[in-house]
Amino acid sequence: MALTQTQAKELRHRIDRRRDALLAELREDAARTREHPYAEHAGPAPDSGDESVASLFADLEQADVTRDLEEFRALEAARKRIEGGDYGVCVDCGSDIGFERLKAFPAAARCLQCQERREKTYGGEPKPSL
Repeated sequence: MALTQTQAKELRHRIDRRRDALLAELREDAARTREHPYAEHAGPAPDSGDESVASLFADLEQADVTRDLEEFRALEAARKRIEGGDYGVCVDCGSDIGFERLKAFPAAARCLQCQERREKTYGGEPKPSL
């Protein structure tokens, strides 16, 4: 069943709110990185323990930024699908994506069955890990 106008409007609003929140987070992360660079975490005369902690902080901050950017891009793609009139339609099989799934994850591009199949087949996209 295709989305109603009310459902589509609600989802667009959710996408826009989350996108704006992510944009604010990314700006804060960029400002924080400028204010507290890696060397500041390690201190003026770092020992190996200080360097390890500073490296861990830098890695965690980078992972956070990467995750936020991926979600931001997915939301931008969802906005383009809304504008193109194919939001809520699975990119793999063409069936409708359920409203409850879209409420939980507004950037969803696949129906639940196709997403499960993709995850079983590919096991998720490789990503850097700590």
